[in-house]
Amino acid sequence: MFRLQGSKVLAVDMTGDAVKAKNGSMVAYDGQMAFKKMSGGGEGIRGMVTRRLTGEQMVMMEVKGQGTCYFADRASEINLVNLHGDKLYVESSNLLCTDAGLRTGTSFTGLRGGATGNGLFTTTVEGTGQAAIMSDGQAVVLRVTPQYPLSVDPGAYVAHQGNLQQSFQSGVNFRTLMGEGSGEAFQIRFEGDGLVYVQPSERNTVGGEV
Repeated sequence: MFRLQGSKVLAVDMTGDAVKAKNGSMVAYDGQMAFKKMSGGGEGIRGMVTRRLTGEQMVMMEVKGQGTCYFADRASEINLVNLHGDKLYVESSNLLCTDAGLRTGTSFTGLRGGATGNGLFTTTVEGTGQAAIMSDGQAVVLRVTPQYPLSVDPGAYVAHQGNLQQSFQSGVNFRTLMGEGSGEAFQIRFEGDGLVYVQPSERNTVGGEV
């Protein structure tokens, strides 16, 4: 069971079961725990090869035992996500921990990935269970409905889930080339029905200086 110990530490209570966590993210534990580094984010040889080909690096470890294990990473804020047979899309650097039964993989992001500066692929987490994702500052969860699409700055995007279609929007025009850009030249537009996690901080992106 995942629970927050404050906003920056994840506590996972285990009774002989296991979780997958970002390598090196354990900060404390009680009881008996065993740690095992996983290759390819826990997806075996095929997953490891895929990740090397796509550049979506994610080094994780399996933690198994009885007791409570605490995870954190550079004092990042932690957000809990409940999955009910659906899929979560999250940048690999923002993924802290998942139930061992959840499947991880990669997904092509197209121009969105290029705009965020995190590459053209992103990590997926699929199945039923809990996951913990990180953000720079407490993330807000914004609802998208068919009536209310959402546009997000690529540098503030963290993750999304649900039945959402995403498209890349660019405001680059002749004035931009003349050095008179708007300051918000690129956005990701989400349409459909789902949730988008946005952090109150913008990482450096390709479009951030345009």
